[in-house]
Amino acid sequence: MGANISGAVVDGNEGAPPLRPRLGDIPESCAALVLAQLDPTEICKLALLNRSFRGASSADFIWESKLPSNYRFIVKKVLGDTALLNLQKKELYARLCRPNPFDAGTKEIWLDKNTGGVCLSISSKALTITGIDDRRYWSHISTEESRYPTVAYLQQIWWFEVDGELEFDFPVGTYCLFFRLQLGKSSKRLGRRVCNSEHIHGWDIKSARFQLTTSDGQHAVSLCYLDNPGNWVLYHVGDFVVENPNALTKIKFSLTQIDCTHTKGGLCVDAALIYPSSVGKEVRSCS
Repeated sequence: MGANISGAVVDGNEGAPPLRPRLGDIPESCAALVLAQLDPTEICKLALLNRSFRGASSADFIWESKLPSNYRFIVKKVLGDTALLNLQKKELYARLCRPNPFDAGTKEIWLDKNTGGVCLSISSKALTITGIDDRRYWSHISTEESRYPTVAYLQQIWWFEVDGELEFDFPVGTYCLFFRLQLGKSSKRLGRRVCNSEHIHGWDIKSARFQLTTSDGQHAVSLCYLDNPGNWVLYHVGDFVVENPNALTKIKFSLTQIDCTHTKGGLCVDAALIYPSSVGKEVRSCS
């Protein structure tokens, strides 16, 4: 077959040089096999090469392999929209890469577009915060610096405790859990971002305690002083490993500073975030 191609000539012009195969001559089925070995961003880049790669880039078997193993659980049980399963797999992947709210908008799930890894966000309103209903201590303030319309703001309290839990069907892998926090209350004044540090106190006296446990016995604890006023910081709570993709994993996590010898205040609590470990390292380095 190769000899026939290399010896081919243009009809009616025997003196012309032999025709050489071009990239556009690759059949779509072959191009699809190549694309299946690449990550999603590389697939989208190669789809711009020519018609063959563009057509191949929409093949369902390619994008189903990029979707997480639990994508049906996400669509049916989390989002409750089975109509999404009727989409082409490429369209479904793109849809799941967007922020998808659930639990009355207090949580979000999305796929990392580069890896297809499952990412989750749990807002302050989905967390259990000691004293949250007492306006002397806490309030929900509007913000443009969160995935959510509000964050929880602590003015002052003796007993500081934030708890959360989630039961979820995670794909196999290692995951990182973070709290997104900021010392100070930011706002805009004359179009510029300003941070009010009036209530910040007590965080330099004793470290905060971060804790994570899972239903299969994993446990992580870390201690950290809260600092860097005026900037949102991802505080690493711990990592957990999922080995059984067919079982729900229940995680409980907390942030506490319960030394009642002093008050503490001036803290914004945005959300808890769960990332696959590879994505978590990248996000943390950019925060």
